[in-house]
Amino acid sequence: MFYFIVTQQIYLYLYVLIFIVVKMKKRTDFLVIGSGIAGLSFALKASRFGKVSIVTKANIDDANTRFAQGGIAAVFSEPDNFEKHIHDTLIAGDGCCDEDVVRMVVREAPERVKDLIDLGVSFDKKEDGTYDLSREGGHTEYRILHSKDRTGEAIEKTLVERVKKDPNIEIFEQHFAIELLTQHHLGEVVKRNYPGIKCFGAYVIDLVNQKVWTFLSKVTVVATGGLGNVYLTTTNPEIATGDGVAMVYRAKGTIENLEFIQFHPTSLYDPNERPSFLITEALRGYGAVLKNMAGEKFMKRYDSRGSLAPRDIVARAIDNEMKIWGDDHLWLDCTHLSSEGLKDRFPNVYEHCLARGIDITKDMIPIVPAAHYSCGGIKVDMDGQSSIDRLYSLGEASSTGLHGANRLASNSLIEAAVYAHRAALHSGNRLGDLDFEEKIPEWDFKGTTHLEEMVLITQSLKEVQLIMNNYVGIVRSNLRLERAMVRLEILYNETESLYKQSLISKRLCELRNLINVGYIIIKLAQNRKESIGLHYSIDYPKRAISES
Repeated sequence: MFYFIVTQQIYLYLYVLIFIVVKMKKRTDFLVIGSGIAGLSFALKASRFGKVSIVTKANIDDANTRFAQGGIAAVFSEPDNFEKHIHDTLIAGDGCCDEDVVRMVVREAPERVKDLIDLGVSFDKKEDGTYDLSREGGHTEYRILHSKDRTGEAIEKTLVERVKKDPNIEIFEQHFAIELLTQHHLGEVVKRNYPGIKCFGAYVIDLVNQKVWTFLSKVTVVATGGLGNVYLTTTNPEIATGDGVAMVYRAKGTIENLEFIQFHPTSLYDPNERPSFLITEALRGYGAVLKNMAGEKFMKRYDSRGSLAPRDIVARAIDNEMKIWGDDHLWLDCTHLSSEGLKDRFPNVYEHCLARGIDITKDMIPIVPAAHYSCGGIKVDMDGQSSIDRLYSLGEASSTGLHGANRLASNSLIEAAVYAHRAALHSGNRLGDLDFEEKIPEWDFKGTTHLEEMVLITQSLKEVQLIMNNYVGIVRSNLRLERAMVRLEILYNETESLYKQSLISKRLCELRNLINVGYIIIKLAQNRKESIGLHYSIDYPKRAISES
């Protein structure tokens, strides 16, 4: 027994020693954290200006982008035009969009789609050679380019292939960004709204070799995607843990609009599957209709646009119907549509459902809303710059002002492409004026030990997700938010104590980030004394907004 204890202590000592010895510094012009459409598009365009390092905590193609089914929105043919796309975006955003941003994104969208096409992304076409545009909820015209129902996968695959061939881009898979580097790491006291905060890179752990790198960069880009796993039911992959938002928040950057969490109305109801499988909105655009358990087409009672109303309206309607009838799910019916058309246009949905005993050409699909997209995040300007100098944010991790209180379907991929282009040009043109901050110290492991009980993390994660699902979901109240905050604060204190005592691990960092993100969502929801867009509280009346 004595021998076992001594041997264990020796191994622990050597483990910590290895961590300390192999700490390393790396210098790169552009540090890109994340490998979805935003991060990869930026990397390809920034590589013309300097060396790019892409850090991703899983494999390079493990990103939210890969799971996007519907498509990418852009004005490509008449009778559509820019004003119609702008109008639809503003209406969906429930009066909270930045109209200048909306106009900029919509007008630049066609060129950014053409960039993707030039890179090799293949979007579906009709027999006459024109693009087979689809329509989704909230859109008044057919303007969604798609690649069957695997649009995100097609985009991600093409971008990954291009990035791997670029000699100016270095890829670091299985690398997890722990913290952003600012003046705080030089001994300065950095408070929120502190003027002149600068980002000098990030601490990054190599998850395979257990090395902590100090990445020093002239420009840092946070493109870490979503935060859906703060909820128990989500369409997001397990990697979506709000890492970028949490890091920027801790670095005293500005976070906004995080109370606007979009619940996708139609995920496949399967209590044993996580993440929830997304049933693309394009299916409703194709003609599928929502029905309650009694077989009633209920959506007209909630909105004149029926099953094609914006997502916030549809999700609340489904939630209300489930509560009225006490049902676990509702139905999406496409049995009246062409069997061959469904199989050809939606092979991913067809195959996934068939594997679970559901033939969508004959059977109605059981559906339930699931956390899907964050409309808020790291506040950025029209070039993707955050409130912290030298730090940019792109994609779902950012808050550009495009989505307002509710994202219009298929506007997310195009937002990422537009902002990646603008951020690459803006940061690339100022690269010559920036230097590395060599005084940043390396990561300090002193006083940390192995985490012996992983159950401390797994149980806390379940508690966070249940708190957010039960109290901060589609419908909220002051009481629910207050209870959520009290319970989350306990988990925060426990996790921070654990973090300070334990050697770095991916699971512990993700838990810490999710708690940070949950706190911000609750706090911003408490501060908003109205029901608007995706934030709906029973304590405040819904503000009317014109659809004309």
